[in-house]
Amino acid sequence: MKSNLKKASLLFTGILMGGTLFAQSTDTLHVSTDYVKPFSGDNAFRTWSIGVSGGVLTPFTIFGSNGKQDFTSPNAELGYGAYIKKQILPSFGIQADFFAGKLSADHSSPNSAGLIFKSYATKIQYAASLSANYTLANINWHYKKTAIQPYFTMGVGTMAYKPVLTYTDGSVSNFKTDNNGSISELYIPVGAGLKFNVSPGVNVDLGYQVNFVYSDNVDGDIYGSTNDKFSYAHIGLEFALGSRSKPQLATHNPVSSMRHEYMWENEQTKNQLQGQIDAEKAKNVQLRNDLNVTNANLAKLTQDSDGDGVPDAFDKCLNTPAGTKVDGTGCPLPVVKSVTKVYVTEEDNRVVNEAVRNLEFDFNKATIREHSFVSLNQLAQLLKDKGFNLKLAGYTDNVGSVAYNLRLSQDRAEAIKTYLVSKGADAGKIQAEGHGKANPIATNKTAAGRQQNRRVEFSLY
Repeated sequence: MKSNLKKASLLFTGILMGGTLFAQSTDTLHVSTDYVKPFSGDNAFRTWSIGVSGGVLTPFTIFGSNGKQDFTSPNAELGYGAYIKKQILPSFGIQADFFAGKLSADHSSPNSAGLIFKSYATKIQYAASLSANYTLANINWHYKKTAIQPYFTMGVGTMAYKPVLTYTDGSVSNFKTDNNGSISELYIPVGAGLKFNVSPGVNVDLGYQVNFVYSDNVDGDIYGSTNDKFSYAHIGLEFALGSRSKPQLATHNPVSSMRHEYMWENEQTKNQLQGQIDAEKAKNVQLRNDLNVTNANLAKLTQDSDGDGVPDAFDKCLNTPAGTKVDGTGCPLPVVKSVTKVYVTEEDNRVVNEAVRNLEFDFNKATIREHSFVSLNQLAQLLKDKGFNLKLAGYTDNVGSVAYNLRLSQDRAEAIKTYLVSKGADAGKIQAEGHGKANPIATNKTAAGRQQNRRVEFSLY
C-alpha cells in the first residue's frame, strides 16, 4: 500500500510540474467578449468564487510519512472539503478552506511505554484555515487568459479530530477520555495544484495538500519528537460568482492585455495614417488633372533664375546676389550681428570708482565742477576703447519736494551723460536715470548722511 501511494504522489507531482507547459490559451488581436482593458478595477471581473472537493486522506505525504516513529502502514481514506476565495490580483487571492474526513494506518512501533498498537483511526471533525493562493500562469505576453492555472497555497488554521486506537488484542480505546476524546490543534496547510477552465465560470480543480499539525496527537500515539503530518489529494469544482458577462480575475493576464491594447491602438493609428496618405495622394492626382500641367509648364514652374533655390514663380526677391542666404520666399535673410562679450577688469572698475569719487556739482545745480573733468575724461576714453555700456542713476537727499529732487537727480545724470558723449562716448550705450530721494544709503537726519545720499551711481557692463 505504501509503495502504491508513493507512486501516485510522484505521478501527481509530475502533473503539477508539467502544468505550465500547456497552461495558456491562444490570443488574437481582435477584442473578444472576455477582453478587459489594462488597469480596470475589480468591478470588471468576477473576484469571488466557491469550490467543493473530494479525495484521498492519508498519513503518507510527498515528504514521507510519520514512518517508524508512529504507524508504519498508512491507509487511504475518504476526505471532502469546500472553500470560498477572494481574488485580489490576477496572481494572488485569499481563501477560507474547510475539509473533513478520516485518517488511518496499521502496525505501530513500540512507544515509550512498550505498547504496540494494531491500528488507529482518526476522525477529522473539521479543519478550517485561511490561506494565500498564488496563481503561477498569468504573466505570459502572448496569451490573453489561462486555460490551465498552476497554483500554490499556504496558510494557517485549526482542526478538531478524534483518534481511536486498536490494540493487538482487538480492544479499542480513545486517545483521550476528556472532552469525549476530541482534540483541537493548529496546523499549516501547504498545497499545489492545477485548475482547468472548462467554461467561463467553472474550473476543474486537481490539488494536493500537505497538512503539518502542531502536535504528535493525530494518530493517538506520541512517539519521538516529530509532529504529525498528512496529505489530502483531491479533485473538485470551482464556481466563479457574479455576472456571466465578466471574466474571472484569476484567469486574467494583465501583461498580455497591455500588449494587446498597445498592438490594437497601433493598428488603429496605422490605418488612420494610411487613410490620410491615400486621401492626399488622391488630391494630388486631382490637382494635376485639373491644372493639366505640361512638360513646358512644369519647366517654367521650376525655373530659378538667380539660383537661390526658390523657383521664380514663388520668388518675391528675384536676382538676389549669388551666395546670398534666403528664406522660403526667396528674400535675403537678415544679417545676425555677432555679439561680442566684454569683461570688466579691476583696472576698469578703478577708472569708474575714480570718476565717482571726484564727481562734484555746484550746489543745488546740475553743473559739473571743473576738477571732476580729468577722471570723467578717463572714463569716456574707457567707454570708447572697450565699447562698454554705462548706467547712470542719480539720487538726492530728502531736502526739498519730491518733484524737485526727482528733476535735479535726472538733470545731474543727464549732465554726466552729455559730458561723456562730448568726449567721444557712444550716447546709445549710456543710460541716464533720476530717482530723486529714493533708496538712501545713509540717514538724512545728519549733514554727513545727506551728503552721502546726494550721489550718482555708475554701473559698467
